[in-house]
Amino acid sequence: MKGSIIQAVLIAIALLLSASVCVAAESKAAAPVTLVDINSASRAQLKKIPGIGNAEADKIIAGRPYLSKAHLVTRNILSGAHYAQIKDQSIARQK
Repeated sequence: MKGSIIQAVLIAIALLLSASVCVAAESKAAAPVTLVDINSASRAQLKKIPGIGNAEADKIIAGRPYLSKAHLVTRNILSGAHYAQIKDQSIARQK
């Protein structure tokens, strides 16, 4: 009886320790993402977004202002697949 209690306590401690290690690893891996404002970013800033080249940056600038970053698709600036790749890295702030 005493042995099974000790075993249960050791298992509980091991689970707690492994959970805290997982949480610590996740918090270190999540780097803050700097959002690029598609309504005010320069051509160079837009090109820092992976997949945005000169042509895409010029189209984004020419189509301003945007009420939503989803307008990049509805206004045929970017394809839906291309937008899906960059949507987490951009924002459309209003003045």
